[in-house]
Amino acid sequence: MNINSYDGQTVLVTGGAGAIGSRLVRALRDRGAAVVVLDDFSSGYDFNVPGDVQVIRGDVASPEAVREALTFDPSHVFHLAAFFANQNSVDHPHADLDTNGHGIITVLQESAEHDSVRRVVYSSSSCVYDENEELPYTESESVELTFNTPYEISKTLGEAYCNYFGGVTDLEIVRARIFNSYGPGEVPDKYRNVIPKFIYLAMQDEPLPITGSGEETRDFTFVSDVTSALCNIGLETGTTDEAINIATETETTIDELARQINSVVGNDGGVVYKPRRNWDHTNRRRGSIQNLHHLTGYEPSVPLKEGIKRTVDWFNANWKNIDTVTDNSFEEA
Repeated sequence: MNINSYDGQTVLVTGGAGAIGSRLVRALRDRGAAVVVLDDFSSGYDFNVPGDVQVIRGDVASPEAVREALTFDPSHVFHLAAFFANQNSVDHPHADLDTNGHGIITVLQESAEHDSVRRVVYSSSSCVYDENEELPYTESESVELTFNTPYEISKTLGEAYCNYFGGVTDLEIVRARIFNSYGPGEVPDKYRNVIPKFIYLAMQDEPLPITGSGEETRDFTFVSDVTSALCNIGLETGTTDEAINIATETETTIDELARQINSVVGNDGGVVYKPRRNWDHTNRRRGSIQNLHHLTGYEPSVPLKEGIKRTVDWFNANWKNIDTVTDNSFEEA
């Protein structure tokens, strides 16, 4: 596989101002692609987007906005725009369906009708797995049929639409199941992931709030590993019409995560335990990467401690922007 084979191609990234999307934009650009971003900036930020890419400000669920982005004739569409994530969807289920449900239908339908588009990579989630499945989760295992949050529903719905459009159109469609991505580009707020929240609080000498026992585990995957994998599966023909995990195959407890972040930042605030959220029933999460490794040679390259250091460095370098846009009223991890 030629890792530079985006040379001369145009690529559309929906959600390209977000945490993963903005880093994917950089990775694609480094591999020779001309990149177009479609984002409504509801949870993405201008300072995340490189200055030399084409930006369309619009709603991914709007056919008109998607058509405008497709006028640049991309060969690949990476669909990362999403209403993120579980607690946000519990609080705002209609908005979750509008963005995650209508968004994937619109992207797939408009892409299928645009001659230039060959492949769509859908950013799915590890939340589609049945929490009772044996670890590590493999792509052959069952997806969730008993749902805890609207986000789980809409992400699974997105995979179903990918299966449908893959069967009735000429699109090559890949479903990338991303496990607990973190790293530069993710601004903390009430609904974001645990790592940016912990770092933000640790940098202010606050205790880190753990919802649950702290023994719960997740498979934290650094964003550059995620974007490298996305770029590769965008090119690898053997991935067509498949679900592919992007993970590390490593479990980390939330207690250990908090300890490492406090250590890197130099925070003496410790932790504080809070009741577990009523929708969160997943005690452990770890994804198999054997399929991804077989197809693309993928190996995660950034261990957690190094990833935390890089993320803290990004916070330090971008503190003014981060502090300006962060709603620091969040209390839950």
